[in-house]
Amino acid sequence: MATLTTRLVTAGVAACLGFAALAGVPGGGLAAAPATLAIALGIDADTLDPAGQTTATVSNIVDYIYDPLIWYNDERSGVAPGQPQYTKLVGQLATSWTASPDGRTYTFKLRQGVKFQDGTPFDAQAVKFNIERMLDPSVRNSSRYYWSALDTGRIEIPDPYTIVLHFKEPSATLPEELATTAAEIVSPAAAKALGNAKLALGPVNAGSGPYIFKEWVHGDHITLVRNPDYWGRKPYFDQVIFRVVPNAGTRETMLRAGDVQMAFAPPAPDVPAMRRDPSLRVVEGPTDRAIWVGMNNLWGPFKDVRVRQAMNYAVNKQAIIHSVLFGLATVLEAPTTPNQFGYTRIQPGGWPFDPARAKRMLTEAGYPQGFSVAFRAPTGRYIQDYQAAQAIAAQLANVGVKAAVETADWPSYIGALATPADRTPIQMYMLGQAGPYLDAASQLFGVFYSGLWPPHGYISTFYKDAKVDELLLAGQTTMNPEQRRAIYKQAQELIWHDAPWIFLWAQNFYVVTSSHLEGVSIVPTEKWAAIYATWK
Repeated sequence: MATLTTRLVTAGVAACLGFAALAGVPGGGLAAAPATLAIALGIDADTLDPAGQTTATVSNIVDYIYDPLIWYNDERSGVAPGQPQYTKLVGQLATSWTASPDGRTYTFKLRQGVKFQDGTPFDAQAVKFNIERMLDPSVRNSSRYYWSALDTGRIEIPDPYTIVLHFKEPSATLPEELATTAAEIVSPAAAKALGNAKLALGPVNAGSGPYIFKEWVHGDHITLVRNPDYWGRKPYFDQVIFRVVPNAGTRETMLRAGDVQMAFAPPAPDVPAMRRDPSLRVVEGPTDRAIWVGMNNLWGPFKDVRVRQAMNYAVNKQAIIHSVLFGLATVLEAPTTPNQFGYTRIQPGGWPFDPARAKRMLTEAGYPQGFSVAFRAPTGRYIQDYQAAQAIAAQLANVGVKAAVETADWPSYIGALATPADRTPIQMYMLGQAGPYLDAASQLFGVFYSGLWPPHGYISTFYKDAKVDELLLAGQTTMNPEQRRAIYKQAQELIWHDAPWIFLWAQNFYVVTSSHLEGVSIVPTEKWAAIYATWK
């Protein structure tokens, strides 16, 4: 695949991307530092609009282009790798913020002297525009609930670099919500000129971040170039190119050949060997990514909680983790993951593997011979996702459930999940939920609150429980931490019993890089931090 000089995405763009010559050595050689950092991903983006983000891989790309008001302390805010990271919130476009004791009023002081890449200034009016844009129903946005309690008539701008927000209810997690990709700030001028459809395609000059969008060849690559006028720390590489490579084995081959310097989740079976390879570096860590199989609670057999519980008993999660994921996950013991505030361990060891019990429950529910179901699964989005789906289908067959596994490219896959209940093609599907911030609110609300059924969100289980809805709303408006823990404990117990999912596992996250690429780390919200990676 490789030649003696590192090849770029296609011959048609090789001249403009400008790699320095590299020796043809696995992991990238050391003849000279590349001007471009090439990263192989498993999926293409579905949108580059910050407000439209639904998955961490795509959000990682968007983070290069746009800035948030607040972020976690990491490389972006000047914390060097190896130092404690992701432990507190720090200012980005906001230099400071304060909250009233009742959590109903937030005041933000904004960074002065920042310009968007289109040359227009960043100020309080830009923040107000972005908040109103996130509330606009014509904008695709599964995070609109961040602002559901905002008193839109009381947004105050006492001076160009101060904005005061008033909420009708306490907003317990607003700072954490602002430290997410969905809340990154778009140039008002660019958004107005382009419109929502074109903004989603990654137009030049819409952000204020360290890189500027250059090119998107759908299904092939996305190219970004360094922003020469960035207000903050300047990144090392002139360009970053994200190559769309759904096959995990191909991503590993490209990395070893030097065609890319970093690969998203190469094959799990090869991770032990890659750890031993001195030309490579495996960067890994636990995250809040919960992997599960969603069941459409409005469809046929899945209307019955006994069937949904039987599906959980039918799947041997630990065996699949061992044989298919090669140990890169831990069984879910609750609807959330242990690194979330408000996590409560509901069932030690998770739902036990008990196929005999599953068969009895199916018989009690009126399905003694089982049933057939269409089972959708992505390819290249999660660790061994399609392979794991096939293993799950094989285990379900042992209790009489015939699950036909289907797959699609990521944009088509996520698009189907956004279809309303009266038109949805979804019966059963695999998905992963990584909360964009480390709080049970971020992991539970977006997948269990019934107000976010498609098209308002991606709850394609169409799960609804009035008490769960009440608790999830209370969790967002209760300021006392211990009261919030109790609220989320009760919500998780109800959800676990209702079993709208087959609860699978919390996966680790890993990328593999050339040994010469330094400064790459894993973020607990299942992202990588590599904007300020360097070549040594």
